[in-house]
Amino acid sequence: MKLNTTYLGIELRTPLVPSASPMSEDVDNIKHMEDAGASAVVLHSLFEEQIEKERHDLHFHLTEYTDSFAEAQSFFPEPSEFRVGPEDYLEHIYKAKQSVSIPIIASLNGTSAGGWTDYASRIQQAGADALELNIFYLPNDINLPAAEVEQTYVDIVTSVRRSVTIPVAVKLGPFFSNLAHMASRLNEAGADGLVLFNRFYQPDIDLKHLEVRPHILLSTPQALRLPLRWIAMLYGRVGVDFAASGGIHTGTDALKMIMAGANVTMLCSALLKRGIPYIRVVEQEMLDWMEEYEYESVEEMRGSISQRNSPDPAAFERAQYVRALQSFRRPVRV
Repeated sequence: MKLNTTYLGIELRTPLVPSASPMSEDVDNIKHMEDAGASAVVLHSLFEEQIEKERHDLHFHLTEYTDSFAEAQSFFPEPSEFRVGPEDYLEHIYKAKQSVSIPIIASLNGTSAGGWTDYASRIQQAGADALELNIFYLPNDINLPAAEVEQTYVDIVTSVRRSVTIPVAVKLGPFFSNLAHMASRLNEAGADGLVLFNRFYQPDIDLKHLEVRPHILLSTPQALRLPLRWIAMLYGRVGVDFAASGGIHTGTDALKMIMAGANVTMLCSALLKRGIPYIRVVEQEMLDWMEEYEYESVEEMRGSISQRNSPDPAAFERAQYVRALQSFRRPVRV
């Protein structure tokens, strides 16, 4: 049985790829991922704020005695809040490439079409095999129309595409008026792949200290329903590769995503909960299922139950919503 797949034009041994997380900040962890069967690794993100902070610091030192100000530095996160800076990130890419044979996919996380996208070319020079743009844009201006929000995404992709020749994937959230149209626009702007979906971590309120604090909740298998639906609906309609992200905890989860049309399935919460060696377990579960149901390869099943190939295409749209509600039965109380 063959698990090999192609993602962003890169041949991979399996569809199992650890997604961006703190685990990849350590080169030894990346080695462990390769040993456990990861076919590629997406590095933790380099944030727009880190790049802008570095540039701000340089400007401050160059102009320290030419002007006077008191508060400007407070607009940026403190350096201690970042584990690595931009130069450290480039060095990390280089060291990872020297340490493993699997592809290394760098990750840039930003919100605006600005100078930070210039770092994409430096990431390519450091040796990254591909680049994932993790765009986290949370518009809260009541006067900002949706069209301008969408244009920001397109501008970011266009800017990065001009500066690199390596493949570029875009990691998106699901919050668009028409995700299908947005996917098509990003493809036209130069995206080679789409990662569906980004999980936007939400703040929480600490009632004891009356403070707003970050609070990370790891995904559950139920989270796979959203990317599964959209990959199934976009497969064959938008000329990009698809990476499924969110809710993939078992081999059967990964197989469902591949049947929907995914090229790769990304693991994060499952590895944070169970450890890096769990990659082997997921791979074996895939192999066992394929043997039982007589599938010879991943390529054979890709997109087989996408909307395009489904005997019931409406199952992915409103008809499924109506059917689900009508099929629900309240438990009988005794």
